[in-house]
Amino acid sequence: MACPSITQYDLAQTGVQIGGEDRFFCSALLYCKLHIKQGQTMPQPTYAITAPPTLWLTGLSGAGKTSIAQALEQQLRAEGVAVFVLDGDVLRQGLNRDLGFAPGDRRENIRRTAEVARLMNQAGVLVIAALISPYRDDRSMAGEIIGAAQFIEIHISTPVAVCEARDPKGLYARARAGELPQFTGVSAPYEAPLAPALSLDTALLSLAEAVALLRRQLA
Repeated sequence: MACPSITQYDLAQTGVQIGGEDRFFCSALLYCKLHIKQGQTMPQPTYAITAPPTLWLTGLSGAGKTSIAQALEQQLRAEGVAVFVLDGDVLRQGLNRDLGFAPGDRRENIRRTAEVARLMNQAGVLVIAALISPYRDDRSMAGEIIGAAQFIEIHISTPVAVCEARDPKGLYARARAGELPQFTGVSAPYEAPLAPALSLDTALLSLAEAVALLRRQLA
Protein backbone atom coordinates (compact mmCIF):
# COMPACT_ATOMS: atom_id res chain seq x y z
CA MET A 1 0.00 0.00 0.00
CA ALA A 2 1.19 3.54 -0.65
CA CYS A 3 2.21 5.88 2.11
CA PRO A 4 -0.39 8.63 2.59
CA SER A 5 0.40 12.16 1.49
CA ILE A 6 1.83 13.28 4.81
CA THR A 7 5.42 14.04 5.72
CA GLN A 8 5.28 12.89 9.32
CA TYR A 9 3.66 9.86 10.94
CA ASP A 10 3.34 9.39 14.66
CA LEU A 11 4.48 5.84 15.45
CA ALA A 12 1.61 4.63 17.60
CA GLN A 13 1.70 7.91 19.56
CA THR A 14 5.18 7.23 20.96
CA GLY A 15 6.52 10.58 19.85
CA VAL A 16 8.85 8.90 17.34
CA GLN A 17 8.46 10.92 14.16
CA ILE A 18 8.91 9.30 10.77
CA GLY A 19 10.06 11.73 8.10
CA GLY A 20 9.69 11.66 4.36
CA GLU A 21 12.98 9.77 3.95
CA ASP A 22 11.52 6.91 5.97
CA ARG A 23 8.26 6.52 4.08
CA PHE A 24 8.91 2.78 3.78
CA PHE A 25 8.44 2.53 7.55
CA CYS A 26 5.32 4.66 7.44
CA SER A 27 3.83 2.24 4.92
CA ALA A 28 4.81 -0.78 7.00
CA LEU A 29 3.30 0.61 10.18
CA LEU A 30 0.10 1.69 8.47
CA TYR A 31 -0.21 -1.84 7.10
CA CYS A 32 0.41 -3.26 10.56
CA LYS A 33 -2.16 -0.92 12.10
CA LEU A 34 -4.74 -2.34 9.72
CA HIS A 35 -3.74 -5.99 9.80
CA ILE A 36 -1.92 -6.97 13.01
CA LYS A 37 -4.38 -8.63 15.35
CA GLN A 38 -3.84 -11.07 18.17
CA GLY A 39 -2.66 -14.38 16.74
CA GLN A 40 -3.01 -13.30 13.10
CA THR A 41 -0.20 -13.69 10.57
CA MET A 42 -0.22 -11.19 7.75
CA PRO A 43 -0.43 -12.48 4.17
CA GLN A 44 2.59 -12.52 1.89
CA PRO A 45 2.73 -9.54 -0.50
CA THR A 46 2.21 -10.12 -4.18
CA TYR A 47 5.38 -8.34 -5.31
CA ALA A 48 8.82 -9.90 -5.54
CA ILE A 49 11.92 -8.32 -4.02
CA THR A 50 15.31 -9.53 -2.85
CA ALA A 51 15.09 -8.85 0.86
CA PRO A 52 17.93 -7.80 3.16
CA PRO A 53 18.21 -9.56 6.52
CA THR A 54 16.94 -9.03 10.04
CA LEU A 55 19.63 -9.22 12.69
CA TRP A 56 17.76 -10.48 15.75
CA LEU A 57 19.70 -9.46 18.87
CA THR A 58 18.60 -11.46 21.92
CA GLY A 59 19.97 -11.30 25.44
CA LEU A 60 19.32 -10.18 28.98
CA SER A 61 18.37 -6.67 30.03
CA GLY A 62 21.61 -4.68 30.26
CA ALA A 63 23.51 -7.02 27.97
CA GLY A 64 24.15 -4.29 25.41
CA LYS A 65 21.60 -5.09 22.68
CA THR A 66 20.36 -1.55 22.12
CA SER A 67 23.83 0.03 22.27
CA ILE A 68 25.13 -2.40 19.66
CA ALA A 69 22.05 -2.02 17.47
CA GLN A 70 22.21 1.77 17.49
CA ALA A 71 25.96 1.87 16.83
CA LEU A 72 25.63 -0.50 13.89
CA GLU A 73 22.65 1.45 12.56
CA GLN A 74 24.63 4.69 12.71
CA GLN A 75 27.52 3.16 10.73
CA LEU A 76 25.27 1.65 8.07
CA ARG A 77 23.21 4.82 7.63
CA ALA A 78 26.42 6.80 7.13
CA GLU A 79 27.21 4.43 4.26
CA GLY A 80 23.81 4.95 2.67
CA VAL A 81 22.29 1.65 3.78
CA ALA A 82 18.53 1.59 4.43
CA VAL A 83 18.44 0.30 8.01
CA PHE A 84 16.13 0.57 11.00
CA VAL A 85 16.32 -0.56 14.64
CA LEU A 86 13.28 -2.22 16.17
CA ASP A 87 13.94 -1.81 19.88
CA GLY A 88 11.86 -3.79 22.35
CA ASP A 89 11.47 -0.94 24.83
CA VAL A 90 10.34 1.49 22.14
CA LEU A 91 7.86 -1.00 20.70
CA ARG A 92 6.37 -1.56 24.15
CA GLN A 93 5.60 2.16 24.34
CA GLY A 94 3.55 2.00 21.13
CA LEU A 95 2.70 -0.98 18.95
CA ASN A 96 2.99 -3.45 21.85
CA ARG A 97 1.90 -1.23 24.73
CA ASP A 98 -1.13 -3.43 25.43
CA LEU A 99 1.10 -6.42 26.28
CA GLY A 100 2.49 -7.53 29.61
CA PHE A 101 5.25 -10.00 30.46
CA ALA A 102 3.39 -13.28 30.87
CA PRO A 103 4.63 -15.95 28.43
CA GLY A 104 1.67 -15.46 26.09
CA ASP A 105 2.16 -11.70 25.97
CA ARG A 106 5.87 -12.13 25.39
CA ARG A 107 5.12 -14.41 22.44
CA GLU A 108 2.70 -11.89 20.94
CA ASN A 109 5.32 -9.16 21.41
CA ILE A 110 7.76 -11.22 19.35
CA ARG A 111 5.17 -12.09 16.70
CA ARG A 112 4.19 -8.47 16.07
CA THR A 113 7.82 -7.38 15.93
CA ALA A 114 8.67 -10.16 13.50
CA GLU A 115 5.78 -9.18 11.24
CA VAL A 116 7.04 -5.58 11.10
CA ALA A 117 10.60 -6.80 10.45
CA ARG A 118 9.38 -8.99 7.59
CA LEU A 119 7.53 -6.11 5.94
CA MET A 120 10.55 -3.85 6.26
CA ASN A 121 12.88 -6.49 4.83
CA GLN A 122 10.55 -6.89 1.87
CA ALA A 123 10.63 -3.11 1.41
CA GLY A 124 14.42 -3.31 1.09
CA VAL A 125 15.32 -2.28 4.64
CA LEU A 126 17.87 -4.04 6.80
CA VAL A 127 16.37 -4.51 10.27
CA ILE A 128 18.19 -4.76 13.58
CA ALA A 129 15.78 -6.11 16.20
CA ALA A 130 16.91 -5.68 19.80
CA LEU A 131 14.66 -7.59 22.20
CA ILE A 132 15.24 -9.81 25.22
CA SER A 133 13.05 -12.46 23.51
CA PRO A 134 13.81 -15.03 26.23
CA TYR A 135 12.14 -18.15 24.81
CA ARG A 136 13.60 -20.34 22.06
CA ASP A 137 10.19 -21.26 20.67
CA ASP A 138 9.28 -17.58 20.30
CA ARG A 139 12.52 -16.80 18.49
CA SER A 140 11.94 -19.81 16.26
CA MET A 141 8.49 -18.40 15.43
CA ALA A 142 10.12 -15.07 14.59
CA GLY A 143 12.47 -16.85 12.24
CA GLU A 144 9.60 -18.59 10.50
CA ILE A 145 7.73 -15.29 10.04
CA ILE A 146 10.74 -13.36 8.78
CA GLY A 147 12.07 -16.26 6.72
CA ALA A 148 15.09 -18.50 7.18
CA ALA A 149 17.07 -16.64 4.50
CA GLN A 150 16.60 -13.28 6.25
CA PHE A 151 16.58 -14.18 9.97
CA ILE A 152 20.01 -14.01 11.64
CA GLU A 153 19.99 -14.78 15.36
CA ILE A 154 22.66 -12.94 17.35
CA HIS A 155 23.13 -13.83 21.02
CA ILE A 156 24.34 -10.94 23.19
CA SER A 157 25.67 -13.36 25.76
CA THR A 158 26.76 -11.01 28.53
CA PRO A 159 26.41 -12.94 31.85
CA VAL A 160 23.58 -12.06 34.18
CA ALA A 161 26.02 -11.03 36.94
CA VAL A 162 27.53 -8.40 34.64
CA CYS A 163 24.12 -7.20 33.45
CA GLU A 164 22.92 -6.88 37.03
CA ALA A 165 26.05 -5.00 38.06
CA ARG A 166 25.42 -2.51 35.24
CA ASP A 167 21.66 -2.27 35.87
CA PRO A 168 21.37 0.96 33.81
CA LYS A 169 17.62 1.28 34.42
CA GLY A 170 17.54 -0.02 37.98
CA LEU A 171 15.38 -2.94 36.89
CA TYR A 172 17.39 -5.72 38.53
CA ALA A 173 17.27 -3.94 41.88
CA ARG A 174 13.51 -3.57 41.56
CA ALA A 175 13.16 -7.23 40.53
CA ARG A 176 15.23 -8.37 43.52
CA ALA A 177 12.96 -6.28 45.73
CA GLY A 178 9.93 -8.08 44.33
CA GLU A 179 8.61 -5.03 42.50
CA LEU A 180 8.93 -6.57 39.02
CA PRO A 181 7.50 -10.07 38.77
CA GLN A 182 8.42 -12.20 35.75
CA PHE A 183 11.69 -10.32 35.22
CA THR A 184 14.00 -12.24 32.90
CA GLY A 185 17.17 -13.43 34.61
CA VAL A 186 15.74 -13.01 38.11
CA SER A 187 12.21 -14.38 38.38
CA ALA A 188 11.70 -15.59 34.80
CA PRO A 189 13.95 -17.80 32.66
CA TYR A 190 16.15 -16.90 29.72
CA GLU A 191 16.69 -19.68 27.20
CA ALA A 192 19.97 -18.99 25.43
CA PRO A 193 20.17 -19.79 21.71
CA LEU A 194 21.56 -23.24 20.99
CA ALA A 195 23.17 -22.33 17.66
CA PRO A 196 23.25 -18.57 17.10
CA ALA A 197 24.94 -17.16 14.02
CA LEU A 198 27.11 -15.11 16.36
CA SER A 199 27.61 -14.73 20.10
CA LEU A 200 28.84 -11.42 21.55
CA ASP A 201 29.81 -11.05 25.23
CA THR A 202 30.06 -7.35 26.00
CA ALA A 203 31.86 -8.15 29.24
CA LEU A 204 34.78 -9.13 27.01
CA LEU A 205 34.21 -6.99 23.92
CA SER A 206 34.14 -3.24 23.51
CA LEU A 207 31.23 -1.68 21.65
CA ALA A 208 33.44 -1.09 18.62
CA GLU A 209 34.65 -4.69 18.64
CA ALA A 210 31.09 -6.05 18.89
CA VAL A 211 29.92 -3.89 16.00
CA ALA A 212 32.91 -4.91 13.89
CA LEU A 213 32.06 -8.58 14.40
CA LEU A 214 28.47 -7.90 13.37
CA ARG A 215 29.71 -6.13 10.25
CA ARG A 216 31.64 -9.28 9.34
CA GLN A 217 28.43 -11.26 9.74
CA LEU A 218 26.83 -9.04 7.09
CA ALA A 219 29.76 -9.26 4.68
